[in-house]
Amino acid sequence: MIPFNRPPRTGLEDKYILEAINSDKMSGDGRFSNLCEAWFEKNMATRRALLTPSCTQALEMAAILIGIEPGDEVIMPSYTFVSTANAFVLRGAKIVFVDIDPATMNIDAQLIDGAITSRTKAIVPVHYAGVACDMGAVMEIAAKNGLWVVEDAAQAMGTVHSDKHLGTIGHLGAFSFHETKNYTSGGEGGLLLVNDPELVERAEIIREKGTNRRAFFKGQVDKYTWVDVGSSYLPSEIQAAYLWGQLEAYNSIAQDRIKTWNFYRKALSENATHGLGLPPEHEARDHNAHMFFVKTSSFEERTRLIRHLSDQGVMGVFHYVPLHTAPAGLRFGRFHGRDIYTTSESSKLVRLPLWYGMSNAVRSKVVDAVCSFAS
Repeated sequence: MIPFNRPPRTGLEDKYILEAINSDKMSGDGRFSNLCEAWFEKNMATRRALLTPSCTQALEMAAILIGIEPGDEVIMPSYTFVSTANAFVLRGAKIVFVDIDPATMNIDAQLIDGAITSRTKAIVPVHYAGVACDMGAVMEIAAKNGLWVVEDAAQAMGTVHSDKHLGTIGHLGAFSFHETKNYTSGGEGGLLLVNDPELVERAEIIREKGTNRRAFFKGQVDKYTWVDVGSSYLPSEIQAAYLWGQLEAYNSIAQDRIKTWNFYRKALSENATHGLGLPPEHEARDHNAHMFFVKTSSFEERTRLIRHLSDQGVMGVFHYVPLHTAPAGLRFGRFHGRDIYTTSESSKLVRLPLWYGMSNAVRSKVVDAVCSFAS
């Protein structure tokens, strides 16, 4: 069976993990944490990069930083992972879901304005499959209404939009290094980009359990103490060491994934796919080849395609169940306007295997399996 995913390995991770284990600093903010954070700050041109144990915790930090309180409303798509909503629900927010653009599966920016009320505090665009939302429109709406923008860029490491990396356009950006992502820090991991300079100092405090411990180690205070709310949002040095082994091969991983994505797009475009929808073509930097999906004509056809792929030795998988249809979504949120595309489009989508180091033989087998179903 060709698996849906294989966590990326570059061959450098073992060496760096061993170095971290043998160091005097394993609890985070050591050599490898500093190397990774400096890499992101330089290459993504952000004010401050802070590693976290997961993207979930990066989003939770963001919710604290922008002052989410009970009664606030946060606008986001329903087609996303539960952490996007949970981070803000934990602070007492009501989630307001809006419909998606069926071409990209991203939030339809044209629907955000109508969902804003006097209680709206933030917009959380999700860059599905590493493809950008209409961030120009999102930022314009946010500026007009005095709202925060937190980019859920969990899948979008490396995508550039209007000459800026995704995650650096909003006030805050959150990334995932889960084993299913383009880059991983050993199975789990995350990153918070702090793009608003006024939030940097507090972000460092929140990550250190609400203490000014970081200022103490910088020599800015003579002792550290509890000064704010916070939690344990600091990853281990072992996670950072694994991630550094990936960042040193950043371009190699990116180019390899793009090669597979382009192979799928070209091969499936040239073969008769009898109504299976393909993702839009993208310019080189407009996506990061995080995911390649096809769309069927119905839920029933999707079920048949997944079964057929399995019979052919290929693991194809569907994705999110829309949050507004889930028990917690009904309890903690509401859908604004009509659900024209979110539910219907999500019921047709099938993700194909895509990982770093796929051979041409494996790519061809996946394409052949899809084409044999279509024919």
